[in-house]
Amino acid sequence: MAAGLEFARDGEVGRLTFARPEKKNAITYDMWSAIPEVVAQVEADPALKVLVLTGAGDDFSAGADISEFGSLRSTAEGAAAYDKAVVGAVSALEAMRKPSVAMIRGNCIGGGCEISVACDFRFTAPEARFGITPAKLGIVYDFLSTRQLMSLIGPAHARYFLLSGQLIDASRAREIGLVNDVFGALEDDVAAFVATLCSRSQASIRGMNRIIGKILAGQAESDAEIDAIRSAAIHGEDYAEGVAAFLERRPPRFTYR
Repeated sequence: MAAGLEFARDGEVGRLTFARPEKKNAITYDMWSAIPEVVAQVEADPALKVLVLTGAGDDFSAGADISEFGSLRSTAEGAAAYDKAVVGAVSALEAMRKPSVAMIRGNCIGGGCEISVACDFRFTAPEARFGITPAKLGIVYDFLSTRQLMSLIGPAHARYFLLSGQLIDASRAREIGLVNDVFGALEDDVAAFVATLCSRSQASIRGMNRIIGKILAGQAESDAEIDAIRSAAIHGEDYAEGVAAFLERRPPRFTYR
C-alpha cells in the first residue's frame, strides 16, 4: 500500500482512507497509482460488497499534491505520465461493479472531488466544500473526468466548476446533484446506507451497475453482454430467493457473491 493510503475490511465493507491529514489528504502520484490495485482487490474479494472512500481527520482531500508538480509535471512527458496515473485511478473506480461510496468531510477539492465524482455515491457532512480548480493551475481537465462531471451535474454546472474554479458548500452541492445527500451524522447515516446495499441482491447491483456504466460511456442500445447479464440474473439463485421471499412476506436471504 502506498504511503498516505490505508485500507481496512469491516465485514462486507472495504474502506480506503486518504491518510495525510497534516496535508489535508493531498493525493500523491504514488497514491493515484495505487488506487487501481485496491479496486481490483475489492472486486476480487467475495467477502466484500461495497467500497467506502474517505479521508482521515477533517478533510476528504484537498486535491493532488501540488508540491510534486515541479518534479513530476515539469516536462510534457512527466505530465503525461502523471495524468496516466490519475486517469487509471478514475477509470478503475468508474469500472467497478461493486458499489463505491465517497464519505466526505471538509475539503473535497481538485483531485479529491475528481475521485468522489468517479464513485457511485457521494454523501457529505454539512461543513464540506467542493471545487475543481484546473483553471487556477493552467491545466486542462482530462476527457474522462470531464465526461463524468457533465454526466453527473450537466454542462452548465460543469462549466461553472471547471472555468471558474470557485468553491461551493454542501448545500449547493446537493442542489446541483453533485452529492446524493447531506448528513448530520455522517458515519452513522453512511453506515446505514451501506448496510442497505449489502442487503440487496449483489447479482442485481453489479449487473445494473455495469449497464449504467455502459450507458454513461455513450452506449445507446443493448448488446450481447447486457443480454447475458440479464439472462444470468433471471436464472440465478437470487431471483428465485427474491420472489420466494416476497410471496412469503419475509426478508430475502441472497447468496450471490
